[in-house]
Amino acid sequence: MNRGFYTILAAQFFSALADNALLFAAIALLRDMSAPAWQTPVLQQFFVFAYIVLAPFVGPFADSLPKGRVMFISNAVKIGGCITMLAGMHPLYAYGLVGFGAAMYSPAKYGILTEYLPAAKLVLANGWMEGLTVLSIILGAIVGGVMIGDGFAGWMYGSFAFLGSVPLLHTAPEIAILLILLLYLVAALINLYIPRVVLDHKVSLRDPLFLLRDFWRSFIQLWRDPLGQVSLAVTTLFWGTGATLRLIVLLWAGAALGFDVEQATQLTAAVAVGIAAGSVLAARFVKLERAVRVLPVGILMGAIVLTMVLITDWRAALVLLVAIGVAGGFFVVPMNALLQHRGHLIMGAGHSIAVQNFNENLSILALLGVYALMLRANVSLNTIIVSFGLLLMVTMTVLWRRHCHSQDDPGATDR
Repeated sequence: MNRGFYTILAAQFFSALADNALLFAAIALLRDMSAPAWQTPVLQQFFVFAYIVLAPFVGPFADSLPKGRVMFISNAVKIGGCITMLAGMHPLYAYGLVGFGAAMYSPAKYGILTEYLPAAKLVLANGWMEGLTVLSIILGAIVGGVMIGDGFAGWMYGSFAFLGSVPLLHTAPEIAILLILLLYLVAALINLYIPRVVLDHKVSLRDPLFLLRDFWRSFIQLWRDPLGQVSLAVTTLFWGTGATLRLIVLLWAGAALGFDVEQATQLTAAVAVGIAAGSVLAARFVKLERAVRVLPVGILMGAIVLTMVLITDWRAALVLLVAIGVAGGFFVVPMNALLQHRGHLIMGAGHSIAVQNFNENLSILALLGVYALMLRANVSLNTIIVSFGLLLMVTMTVLWRRHCHSQDDPGATDR
């Protein structure tokens, strides 16, 4: 790995750190507004909605420009979302604007890996990318939890007296958003130093109808490819349940462990620690041509989620959440690398990742919707946890059995 690769990682780290800290700042804003509990999952729905709406367009956009420039533009949009949130726009809408920037960013950050590196290094590169992204999730939860606390806001006002005279900075979440905006600015500056590579699969036409047909063709191609199908199904399920589980942990930490909002926010970092460890293990031991053999680990992850209903001690909870993360990181990193490789061979990096984002975020939107409806219907927390654990176990079992029956050689990645 060379300097250019580490520049890509640095840009991703700061942007992802800001993304994750901003989620908790936005949740804190909703809390200060006395918003109902069901608006918390809806907040993330507004964020992922952009991934679905823009899916036919962000892939060609990422493939038509140097990806470092695409990432710079995307971070500029995220900065705009932070500014509108500070200016008084409802957190749901402002966070949705940040989602537009994130939707533009994703095909570029992953697509550049397949353009910049050989296939033999993709699992290792994805291990680095996912590990660093997860590190940003850990720090985002910790930093976000600290920044939304009144103690930190008091220290900021005491250390920087001019903040008290700034019209838009009245509360701890607003101070946090200002600092998060600066993180996006750092990421944008690093984007300017990302190496340029030869444009891959550039779309010559910009007609919206053409781009919709082009996206639909890519969508069908990836779902019809045997290995593309299984890897796309796995990553779609993983990120849908993962996004929902993150919010479930916030509620569970308060109900089962007696944690306050700041402590519960920081507890979510335990899952991220596990994912980082699982990503490293996957990068070390799993080869691209044997990626599908990790599917049973997804079944194990679902079984571990079920045991959350038995936990009332924070130490046991910490171990459990780390274990969930290790299982998740170990099976999703090889699946992600396999999906990128197949997509790159079939249609181009930007196109395939746009299809991946469309499916994954449609799953997130749907499962967050189910979670919000459960909260509105006053379904018990244990019932919610068991439902999501069983969903993961059953679906992963079906995918594993289907793949075993449909292909004698599960590692044939170049057919």
